[in-house]
Amino acid sequence: MAKLSSVQKNIRRQEMVKQFLQRRQKLNTIIHDRSISSEERFHATLKLAELPRNSSHIRVRNRCSITGRSRGYYRKFKISRIALRDLASTGMIPGMTKASW
Repeated sequence: MAKLSSVQKNIRRQEMVKQFLQRRQKLNTIIHDRSISSEERFHATLKLAELPRNSSHIRVRNRCSITGRSRGYYRKFKISRIALRDLASTGMIPGMTKASW
């Protein structure tokens, strides 16, 4: 089980990403548009730099929804490899069985 503070910090980051998503997209389109003057693009770059760092989607960490583990994460199931194995062994995931021979 991961530290509760790490899980909560990641949840706060996810909320912040949702909050600032529209603003970031708007500024990024201005920055990458070559038809706009370089002065306006530079001004948009400065505004983007003023936004909180945790509002960037890059800073969000994929974590297991069951244990909070950050490594060995399967995106399809949104859980870690260990939790996936436990659920598969108990038959909680339809169509998945543990290999044995």
